[in-house]
Amino acid sequence: MTASPTAAPHTESRLAHFPITFYATTMGFGGLTLALRAAAKPLGLGPLPYQVMLGVTATAFVLISLFYLAKALTHWKEVYAEWHHPIRLSFFPTISVSMLLLSIGLMTVSQPAALALWGVGTTLQGILTIAVVTNWIGTRSFQHGHLNPAWFIPAVGNVIVPVAGAQLGFTEISWLFFSAGMMFWVILLTLVFNRLVFHDPLPGRLQPTLVIMIAPPAVAFISWVRLTMGEGAEVDAMGHIMLSLAYVFAALVAVQLPRILRLPFAMSFWALSFPVAALTIATLLYAELSHSMVHQYMGTGFLGLLVVLIAGLVVRTLLGIVRGEICKPE
Repeated sequence: MTASPTAAPHTESRLAHFPITFYATTMGFGGLTLALRAAAKPLGLGPLPYQVMLGVTATAFVLISLFYLAKALTHWKEVYAEWHHPIRLSFFPTISVSMLLLSIGLMTVSQPAALALWGVGTTLQGILTIAVVTNWIGTRSFQHGHLNPAWFIPAVGNVIVPVAGAQLGFTEISWLFFSAGMMFWVILLTLVFNRLVFHDPLPGRLQPTLVIMIAPPAVAFISWVRLTMGEGAEVDAMGHIMLSLAYVFAALVAVQLPRILRLPFAMSFWALSFPVAALTIATLLYAELSHSMVHQYMGTGFLGLLVVLIAGLVVRTLLGIVRGEICKPE
């Protein structure tokens, strides 16, 4: 029995439209991995769930990278088009952010491996930040409709660098990336709010990116703790402000969720996963530092929500692949 002559072209076509946004899945998996690690001690989960999820995250990252590398080798024009796409451009740093999340996860497994991956991820994050921001302020023209919360990823992703960097001893580099991320967060937050208030509403496929607004202050709180707090120290005023801002944005986004969840599924729905993970980790970290049972209960609730969310996204993504709803021209 021979394969259909259209099978190979169909597969090739699907590969040509394999989107860079698939790396958002590894960010979600990485976030869940670190959330399980943060919950291992206070919730008595032990290391096994976290270690299993770390393996899942690493496997997903490798598989997605192989698919995207195959796309780059066989359909470089499509990759070039994604790089010059005003919205998908912002998703290229999800590659470096995923590496940084894996390096954080490896900290308690193998410090040499964590160091190597952190070095590569940090270097790539720096290169992509400069490349994307140069693209924004270069000779090409962007319209107000192109601006969306996904623009936080290239610049504000820098605040993830200190989470492992400070513990690995790279204090000055960590401060450099933290400072850049915080500066761009303030700038982009102003621009995004102007876009949301004074211009047309976000298109349906971009509505889930609103949840990304939770991530910058939540991750900034974690990085701030790693950079400034010694063993047994209490959370300072800046730490309180960052964590509180994460809760403020979570409340704003929660009001929008019923409308967002009624929209047709797209890969942009994975934008929900990492911000919820960042909020979970930040809450559990604060609970550990302040011995707050209220925050421990909150962190447990966020973790439960995150597990359900990731499971739902995985199922819906697999269904989308089987039905041919993903990896097709848009």
